[in-house]
Amino acid sequence: MDKSLKSQVKIFSVAPMMEWTDSHCRFFHRLITRRARLYTEMVTTGALMHGPRARLLAFDPAEHPVALQLGGSEPSDLAACARMGEETGFDEVNLNIGCPSERVQRGAFGACLMREPALVGDCVAAMRAAVHIPVTVKCRIGVDQHTDEALFAFVETVSRAGCATFIVHARKAWLKGLSPKENRDVPPLDHDLVYALKRARPDLTIVINGGIASLEQAKGHLAHVDGAMMGRTAYQSPWVLADVDTALFADPARVRSREEVVEAFLPYVSRELATGAPLNAITRHVLGLFNGLPGARAWRRHLAVNAVKRGAGLEVIREAMTFVTLPAERAAA
Repeated sequence: MDKSLKSQVKIFSVAPMMEWTDSHCRFFHRLITRRARLYTEMVTTGALMHGPRARLLAFDPAEHPVALQLGGSEPSDLAACARMGEETGFDEVNLNIGCPSERVQRGAFGACLMREPALVGDCVAAMRAAVHIPVTVKCRIGVDQHTDEALFAFVETVSRAGCATFIVHARKAWLKGLSPKENRDVPPLDHDLVYALKRARPDLTIVINGGIASLEQAKGHLAHVDGAMMGRTAYQSPWVLADVDTALFADPARVRSREEVVEAFLPYVSRELATGAPLNAITRHVLGLFNGLPGARAWRRHLAVNAVKRGAGLEVIREAMTFVTLPAERAAA
């Protein structure tokens, strides 16, 4: 039986972001929040079926709950890849119907599939038949000249195929004329349309994404929908995640200080370095940890300059820590 995400009172997640939310990033985020759901970067079915499968599906057990995001449009391929994800231990498989890049469009998947809800339904049905973990869909509110009704029709069709959870980026995707970067900022946000979708389909789990820059904003959205997904803010200023567990889940467990997060991260870094991972591939995800504190710029600069050097090790991180002035309450926490 499908495990429903609806059992959670609230959902808060960090968005899947290409070239950002790799396993190093997710492990680091998990040291800051225990309750946020984490997502992989989008992995295409072609890459999984014909590429380095073990590397693409690798994650640390500490990352749970963690979801695998897939990109593709062939139902049988998506079913096979969803099965790989379940066998590897992922808690959820998510279908990307939101990426607007030309490369993705050439592969006939991503946001362009919002024009083909019946095909998306077939993909979801095939994936659900293949796995027992939840199959969810991440989409936009529409593409190009779509009217508001197109979102409702899309969700109606795909939900009939068995999808009970939709993560909706509250911007249209403009497939011609805007770059992927511009598609993250230029199309106007329409959070009210996502709220209206939840009102129209109270039986579904609706998670809102797009433009969420603080936990206060996330809490505001949770008055209207079932969950909130934060993207760039969580990556660029990851300490925002430190209050997720207490503010959104009433989790009384003690939060680590930033210094303790770094110390807890070092054994992971050491282990990854031993496998051949370059230090800068790991430390690029922690550059924003001390944003807003004295010495944050020096922390970033020291890591950026020295982590790329051949043979760079834990000493680079420890040296970078000496530049940061920690708040008294955190240092004594």
